[in-house]
Amino acid sequence: MAEVAFSVLGAVVAERDGERVPLRGPRHAAVVGRLLVARRRVVPVRRLVADLWEEEPPAGAVGALQTFVAALRKALEPERPPRAPARLLVTEGPGYALRARADAVDAWRFEAALTEAAGLPPGPALERLDEALGLWRGPAYADFADARWARAERARLAELRLQAEERRAGARLALGSAAEAVPDLDAHLADHPWREDAWRLLALALYRTGRQGDALAVLRRARAVLVDRLGVDPGPRLRRLEAEILAQDPHLDLPEPPEPPGVPGVPGAAGTDRPPGPSGPSGTPGTVADRLWRQAAAEYDRTVGGGARARLESTVGLIRNLAVTGGGGLEAARRHRLAAITAAEELGDPRLTTRVIGGYDVPAIWTRGDDPEAAGRIVAAAERTLAALPPDPAGGAGAGYDAARCRLLATIAVEMRGTRDPRGPEAARAAEEAARATDDPALLVYALNGVFMQSCTRAGLAPRRDAVGAELVALAARHDLPTFEVLGHLIRMQAGAARADFSAADAHAAAADGLAERHELPLVGVFTEWYAALRLAAAGHTAGAGAAYRAADARLAGAGMPGVRRGLLPLALLGLHLDRGAGGGAGGTAGAVTAAAERADPGADWGPYRPWAEPFLLLGARRRADAREALRALPEPPADLTYEALCCLQAALAAELGDQPALRQARTRLLPAAGELAGAGSGMFTVGPVDRYLGRAG
Repeated sequence: MAEVAFSVLGAVVAERDGERVPLRGPRHAAVVGRLLVARRRVVPVRRLVADLWEEEPPAGAVGALQTFVAALRKALEPERPPRAPARLLVTEGPGYALRARADAVDAWRFEAALTEAAGLPPGPALERLDEALGLWRGPAYADFADARWARAERARLAELRLQAEERRAGARLALGSAAEAVPDLDAHLADHPWREDAWRLLALALYRTGRQGDALAVLRRARAVLVDRLGVDPGPRLRRLEAEILAQDPHLDLPEPPEPPGVPGVPGAAGTDRPPGPSGPSGTPGTVADRLWRQAAAEYDRTVGGGARARLESTVGLIRNLAVTGGGGLEAARRHRLAAITAAEELGDPRLTTRVIGGYDVPAIWTRGDDPEAAGRIVAAAERTLAALPPDPAGGAGAGYDAARCRLLATIAVEMRGTRDPRGPEAARAAEEAARATDDPALLVYALNGVFMQSCTRAGLAPRRDAVGAELVALAARHDLPTFEVLGHLIRMQAGAARADFSAADAHAAAADGLAERHELPLVGVFTEWYAALRLAAAGHTAGAGAAYRAADARLAGAGMPGVRRGLLPLALLGLHLDRGAGGGAGGTAGAVTAAAERADPGADWGPYRPWAEPFLLLGARRRADAREALRALPEPPADLTYEALCCLQAALAAELGDQPALRQARTRLLPAAGELAGAGSGMFTVGPVDRYLGRAG
């Protein structure tokens, strides 16, 4: 079979063995483009029709679409025998999919190159970035600039292209080629003057070529542009660079360290990928930090034996710090943590194992775990250690014993989040009691994290979570525990959103972003960016919210938190469509549930939310009887931050399908959350006011 490749970084083009495939007309090319945007997933016929004819589809639109598909199949697979199934543009379920290989689409190769470059040293990274940027022939999907279906993907790819250009400049600086970076950065900023990191890189490049005056002039120009066009002052990194240039700080002459791996973020968001800068990971100038690290590590290796317990405990500290550095660090920390616990148990010392298990006191904000199997193994190890933990040598319990028990119990409470096992809440209560008895603030904030994790067992518990968040903020601020202070603000942000008190929620989101910037906690921005998308949805800005949800999901892709990401985007979009038909009934006016169902993506990864999505997908496929069966099979929602939203989905479906028992059950579950904004307590999305769903269920 001939190889078919597609180009979308410019006009939409298809080629077979290097020869251009005639796509006949703009609607044929639109079908190809729309299916490529879906990334091998099925696009239902009804959605393709709506996207190809954005106003009012003609009466024969479905037939016309089938004609386009038939013509495309002939063009793309001319050697296919008559009536043989298509292998590239396939029919599946309710629609079509384009099963292009991962390396057959220039946009996909571009993204793969960016990901690969992020993990390479500056030299190879520069080569990969040059190759990636060389794939662009013009704006993405250039011939569909006004098409609604292409808008979000065009914006996403354009943002990635800008970041690739800035990464390339950073790689040149790291290689000592500052002069080569200047002209490209100048041109880049002429078209994109709001890019603060580009201003920073240009000023640094000018300084390194001996043009201190020009570097300061660039920073002044950046300030003027940002204030005049956006009404904002330069961020802390630009301000710090200006001060360092004025002081002729010696570290400015050092090569830029390579950018840490990660998926590009959103410009301006706190915690977004930090472009290469003159500081090391901790913000300390690279040479001093590197030298100190190497010397200390070498000294440690000479002093501490290879199998020493001290080395194992020190490793836990490294793992804990690794977990808050970003997506790759968080994934690595999860792997190493389990290995450290196993190694500690093998030594047969319960006190050591307690310190290894409880030393990983990394704040957790999402009430569903990333790796349930690993969490189960950690809980089992904690329970074994708890049973084997000896009392203090002096006899009795004592503060040391209580502190050890508290750390194990808090770990159990945190790791059992999202389950309905009564051991989770029981462990949380016991951990809090033990922590208050020890009068240790570091212990209490960790125990309160466990209390928060177990505060989603039913609807209407946002006020309780808000109280936990308030205590965390006060305690952590008083005792200089910044990661838990951030946790407290994020919890209060969620609780404020649940009550639709957005002035309070905004203040806590801003406080979390400020702390994240100060303490280099990049993952915080993932949650505040989703909150910003939720704000748009709650304000009724449907199109903007949809684009913001997709952008937030793209950033979450590299955050190392699959427990957060899986299924969240399609669930948020379903809630957006359901809420858009707002009226007096569950999910909005009559027909709003069916309309939302028709927009639900059957090809999406719904993750743990699949049981609640299934009735909508069946309803969208006009299978009402099957949808009713799926509704009746719904379990109680998990004990996590999506509880109210999933109850509302059940209520909307029950009202639409006339299932009174399911409607009464949903009402009973939702009543404690009356007056709240359903789903907003997650801080990530909403499906609209709880009262709307209660009104229909009443």
